[in-house]
Amino acid sequence: MRKKIVLVLSILLFLIGCGDTHTSEANNSSNLPIENGNLKVHFIDVKQADATLFSFISEDENYAVLFDTGDWQGVEVVPYLQEQNISHLDLVIISHPDADHIGQLTDVIENIQVDEVWMSGNESTSQTYLDAMEAILDQDITYQEPRTGEEYTIGPLDIEILYPETISGKSNEESVSIRLDYDEVSFVLTGDAGKQEELEMIESTESLDSTVLHLGHHGSDTSSDADFVREVNPELAIYSADQNNSYGHPSEEVIRLLNNKDIEWYGTDVNGTIIVETDGQEYSVQMERSHDNSKSECVNINESTIEDLQEIVHIGSSRAEQMVDERPFESLQELDVIEGIGPSRIADIEEQGIICSL
Repeated sequence: MRKKIVLVLSILLFLIGCGDTHTSEANNSSNLPIENGNLKVHFIDVKQADATLFSFISEDENYAVLFDTGDWQGVEVVPYLQEQNISHLDLVIISHPDADHIGQLTDVIENIQVDEVWMSGNESTSQTYLDAMEAILDQDITYQEPRTGEEYTIGPLDIEILYPETISGKSNEESVSIRLDYDEVSFVLTGDAGKQEELEMIESTESLDSTVLHLGHHGSDTSSDADFVREVNPELAIYSADQNNSYGHPSEEVIRLLNNKDIEWYGTDVNGTIIVETDGQEYSVQMERSHDNSKSECVNINESTIEDLQEIVHIGSSRAEQMVDERPFESLQELDVIEGIGPSRIADIEEQGIICSL
């Protein structure tokens, strides 16, 4: 019998007292044992593309959800699922129809039993998209276009739709974005949604607070707005990108923001496939390749060189020299002693997010 994906009405959740979102209290535990009843989240190395597998296995039942399916030129996803003994997917979520997100959906459908597929509803003229839609129809797979605020339950996994509320043909921006909870540990994935859409998620969602943030748009600076990252408040951030990609992903600006906020981060370009395993309380991180993730350091205004200080917005060579003369600073507000730096520019500097915590 098929497991059913249940849409939970917000009013019902309110009435039975289960609608409140929770704040994660998970801690990174490198010694978490691998055992039944754990959720394993696989951020699969699919080069310059996205594919994330949520796999829950217990003695009584198994559940599997796949978020995006890699690039159309790749062949990694089905073999990886088979290596993990995944023969059935309760749900496949396609954030948007770009070929680096929907790319291997047809292969997945042809080789793995799929119960249901979600998409934003934005369409594409690409053959990759057309083949995928034909495969969904041929296999008589349930198809749905979820919208902001809807909540679903798949076994022990709760999924809240963060975006989109409506669609207008903007493929990247209107990516299906979700928060998936397993007890006290939660994950936010936003496809290629941009900063404006992230701000809309803040406005439309009671709480974004989550344990793990999958960085939008492969770590590009078109995503990961500082306010959004603050609202998600992740302990861990992960991005999917190819080594030496031509797009400059991940962005130096985004990595500095993470470093400045002391958020641990990993990327498939340097770490390969990344697996976060959790019992719902604690979590562990396993990597295909270990790497010193220090691509970009924050700027210490009390120690950095004049050259490094000029990476700060509004700070040129003369202001950098004055900063050195005025050290030490105990807060960003004290930068108002620098000629031409007032409250509005201090706000810009704070928003840039590259200065080390004081």
